[in-house]
Amino acid sequence: MAKRKLAFRKKRQNRLAMTMIMIVVAMLLVVVGIKSIELKAKQEQYAEREAALMRQIDDEMKRTEEIEEYKKYTKTKKYAEEVAKDKLGLVHDGEIIFKEKE
Repeated sequence: MAKRKLAFRKKRQNRLAMTMIMIVVAMLLVVVGIKSIELKAKQEQYAEREAALMRQIDDEMKRTEEIEEYKKYTKTKKYAEEVAKDKLGLVHDGEIIFKEKE
């Protein structure tokens, strides 16, 4: 009879230990699943931010090119003539300016 009780007690302890282990494993799976979902959401946010920054970099590169072209243009004779006509009102020899009546 004592052997029987001892065997029953061991079987009960093994069942309890297995149940506790299963609970711990299930809890770990839940935590890992939740964190995985959070990481995917962060990854999507970072991908969107990266795309926005890349567009901004492209825009700035285009702007830099435009500034370089304008810098080259300002060193030309044509630019100097335009500024002289527009801002200073200068004209070439023999050039006639027509103005509208107001």
